[in-house]
Amino acid sequence: NQLENIKHMMAFIEQEANEKAEEIDAKAEEEFNIEKGRLVQTQRLKIMEYYEKKEKQIEQQKKIQMSNLMNQARLKVLKARDDMISEMLNEARQRLGNVAKDPARYPALMDGLILQGFYQLLEPKVTIRCRKQDVQMVQASIQRNIPVFKAAVKMNIEVRIDQDNFIQPDVSGGVELYNGNGKIKVSNTLESRLDLMAQQMMPEIRVSLFGANPNRKFLD
Repeated sequence: NQLENIKHMMAFIEQEANEKAEEIDAKAEEEFNIEKGRLVQTQRLKIMEYYEKKEKQIEQQKKIQMSNLMNQARLKVLKARDDMISEMLNEARQRLGNVAKDPARYPALMDGLILQGFYQLLEPKVTIRCRKQDVQMVQASIQRNIPVFKAAVKMNIEVRIDQDNFIQPDVSGGVELYNGNGKIKVSNTLESRLDLMAQQMMPEIRVSLFGANPNRKFLD
């Protein structure tokens, strides 16, 4: 009986040890699964954060690239518009020669250019430079406009044509006027008048060619 009791006790201890071992294994596996899940979740969050960051970087790069492309396209449009305006002005300059060839228009235009130059200078002595072929026309215009100027400003004026220095041959027409010492100049050539007109009318020219600018709040 004592031997059976010992065997029974040993079987009980062994069973209790096995149960304890199974409990330890189960607890260890549970802790392992919890730690594994925590590590997996941590790494998953890191991976998600990494790719979210990459996605934001890519999106930012796309925005920058799109902005650069839009700016390049805008610059190309502006350059194309400027080229069109330059081409139009060049064509207008080429047509200026026809004005000087028109005997019905050119003398009247010359009167206006010379008289305006007198008013701009308001000097008692004026020297005029013109094209060599326009000397007689300019001389006649001077004689017509001196009385007009005197009557308007109540001032005498002495005008001479510079016979030693003529306007460059490539100038289409018009005159240059200087005061007595040559320090003040009024350029009333056809080219200079065209440039001045183009500068003053550039807003209207742009609207006529390309329409109103929706971003422009003020017209002057």
